[in-house]
Amino acid sequence: MKPGPKKGLTRKGLLNRKPLKTGSAKTGLARTGPPKSNDPPKSAFAEQKAQAQRAALNALNRARRTAEKAGIELSDWEGEFLGSVTERVKTYGRAFGDPEKGGRDQALSVNQHIKLKEIAAKAKGEKRAFKPRGGFKKRAPKMGT
Repeated sequence: MKPGPKKGLTRKGLLNRKPLKTGSAKTGLARTGPPKSNDPPKSAFAEQKAQAQRAALNALNRARRTAEKAGIELSDWEGEFLGSVTERVKTYGRAFGDPEKGGRDQALSVNQHIKLKEIAAKAKGEKRAFKPRGGFKKRAPKMGT
């Protein structure tokens, strides 16, 4: 047997082929694989928390924009509420400090969420977004037993 290239690599060009280039601005080739970053991957909890923060900020901004477009004036309290809650969510990632008032991955407390719904309903022109339930009522006594 003759010494030479291994079997299967004798086709024209296979031995002299250059490796594939990765993408760059000059070549226009797309880069494969995930983007390289020095940041460690986020945990599932951190991603959930960030998504809740974005959702809260979007809801606050949507309520304010809807009121402005509809020409409905928000009361001073409602405007201040939207502004302060937006600021706290941007600064701290959530708008409340007491863990009993909402979930640890939530950006707004339960009552803040209810008030936001009421403001959004007012901006849309709806009568009322939240109707409180009756709670415990006194029952009439049974007769004859």
